[in-house]
Amino acid sequence: MRLLALGGLLGAALAYLFDPDSGRRRRALARDRSAGTVRSGRRQSGRLVRRVSSDARGVTRKLQHRGQKQKPQPNDATLARTVESEIFRDPDVPKGKIDVNAENGIVFLRGEAERPEMIDDLEQQVRKVPGVQGVENLLHLPGEPAPARPATS
Repeated sequence: MRLLALGGLLGAALAYLFDPDSGRRRRALARDRSAGTVRSGRRQSGRLVRRVSSDARGVTRKLQHRGQKQKPQPNDATLARTVESEIFRDPDVPKGKIDVNAENGIVFLRGEAERPEMIDDLEQQVRKVPGVQGVENLLHLPGEPAPARPATS
């Protein structure tokens, strides 16, 4: 039964393509469409090959860098200057009223902040700086005494 159906389909396709009136045009259309499909397949396979090769290159680079050592811990002076440049980017931070020091990766913030939120914001910004091991926040509001010990957080 299947063979009969297959024979019927093949006969219909041949009659369609070799029709004396329109067969030449139909064969040309089929040839053009199949050539376009082949070109499209080549383009897509080329894109796939390029993507897979660049993914593989990226994975090998990740593996190469995974074995490398991390950057050494910056010295205290460099760390303090890095923290200063980070927190003083905000024009609302009073540059002359805040002192930044670092000892063994721990950053000390001393001075006056204008608002209570600013004290917490500055501490959070400092914690995000690479190389900071800890933060001792000794900031206070104007008119309040300077804390002798860091606020526990």
